[in-house]
Amino acid sequence: MSEAATPDAVHYYWRPGCPFCMMLRRSLDKIGITTIDHNIWDEPADAAIVRQFANGNETVPTVVIGDVGMINPSADAVAAHLAEFAPRLLPAGYEAPKPGRLQRMLGGG
Repeated sequence: MSEAATPDAVHYYWRPGCPFCMMLRRSLDKIGITTIDHNIWDEPADAAIVRQFANGNETVPTVVIGDVGMINPSADAVAAHLAEFAPRLLPAGYEAPKPGRLQRMLGGG
């Protein structure tokens, strides 16, 4: 991530009726991650940003942090990215979840 693209916010791109958007929204809220929300059906420029990261598609939810776009990420993936590149955007006292048994077996923790 470049110096010029130091993340200052978590941008959350969504559209009404999207069940994946609703699931991610609930998960981000549960963790306490604050976002700037963009309904891609309300603003053509927001849809264009999503297309830029999603190979020309309007795939939501899309989360943009600095110069990184994440297409349909889990809330844990968003939190992990923030922990590495912008920990100040995580809620105070946030602790990453402990890896599950399967992750440990696969060497992920």
